[in-house]
Amino acid sequence: MYILGMESSCDETSAAIVEYSNGKFEIRSNIVASQIETHRLYGGVVPEIASRAHIEAVSSITSEALDVAGITLSDVDLIAVTTHPGLIGALLVGVNFAKSLAFANNIPLVSVNHINGHVSAAYLCENDLKAPFLSLVVSGGHTSIYVCQKEGELCEIATTRDDAAGEAFDKIGRVIGLPYPGGAALDKLAYEGDSKAIKLPSPALQGTMDFSFSGIKTAALNYINSSNQKGEEVNRANLAASYTRTIVEAIAKQTAAALQSTKMKTLVLAGGVAANSHLRASLARLCESMNVRFVVPPISLCGDNGAMIAAAGYFEYLYGRFADTSLNASALD
Repeated sequence: MYILGMESSCDETSAAIVEYSNGKFEIRSNIVASQIETHRLYGGVVPEIASRAHIEAVSSITSEALDVAGITLSDVDLIAVTTHPGLIGALLVGVNFAKSLAFANNIPLVSVNHINGHVSAAYLCENDLKAPFLSLVVSGGHTSIYVCQKEGELCEIATTRDDAAGEAFDKIGRVIGLPYPGGAALDKLAYEGDSKAIKLPSPALQGTMDFSFSGIKTAALNYINSSNQKGEEVNRANLAASYTRTIVEAIAKQTAAALQSTKMKTLVLAGGVAANSHLRASLARLCESMNVRFVVPPISLCGDNGAMIAAAGYFEYLYGRFADTSLNASALD
């Protein structure tokens, strides 16, 4: 079967065709229209501008996805669209387009949770992946640990109490003058500094498996402001290295606790921050030491994309959870 996956929850408009056959997913096309250059002018995503950009791109990228896959709309067996969570204006563009496309052409439609989409990206690179497994989702808006007992269904067992790791990386990257998106630039700069140079508070909350990233952000900002007031130059590489190490160690610590608690033997890392090279390496070492299978999508599937939504949509199809004309978007989980 051919699945058209559509994603517009933030600042990427994406459409993809994924084929499911003989128990395996194959990406036939995965078109992503990024808005990074647009939002770089403002140092972050501007919701209204993002929504307008989605409107301009959604029709053309859907046509391109079909063309690259070598099929027509009449060949599509299922349309899957991200409905939540995300920027409400951005989501509405994708939802309304997908809904119109589905009902005008009598194609079944399913609603997909954006987080399920990120986790489902793992099935696109590991066709033998089966539940149950533990999943760590790290992105600009989420830092949570889930148990997946059944394909396509997640149960949250730990989360951040405030900010997400991705937001924490981006914020400090922006403050020290790194180009947008700050998290990606911070990842590279961290290799140039001393990771033990600056002591920062751990985001791992004691006595739980939860996180809190507001404290380490505040501590880093205080360090920067204090240095500026003293007329001292901030060593950006040392700050990037220390900040990255502290966050990565905290995430690895809580993940280890979750693996021990659940006795799971497979860990899936997903979300935009799954592209962070320090985090990938740390969790790979952790899983090796605990004899746990480590599954992480390639960098191209870590960010928002339609292929992951198509994969997640397949499981919604299996469970018979089809959407009707009342389908709507929601900013919340």
